[in-house]
Amino acid sequence: MAITKGAKKAHRASLHKHVFNLRRKKTMNEALKQVRKLVVAGKREDAQALVPQAYQAIDKATKRGVIKANTAARKKSRLVGAIARMGK
Repeated sequence: MAITKGAKKAHRASLHKHVFNLRRKKTMNEALKQVRKLVVAGKREDAQALVPQAYQAIDKATKRGVIKANTAARKKSRLVGAIARMGK
């Protein structure tokens, strides 16, 4: 447990930030899940329409430090790769 006044304040701040980070991560994961669900269903056009939303969620999570840049790049790559493997 935090002892000093500064440590207590830092702990409160980290709990506050934790809520926002969880929300950002949940938004990102839900966007990815929607696209993957459409890929499995074989709805290529619908999946491609949701890719910009997924990219935006991934980029915002990266910008806020929720995920690292390489993780974001990997998620984007796998998302587009999954759609490309569907064929035309």
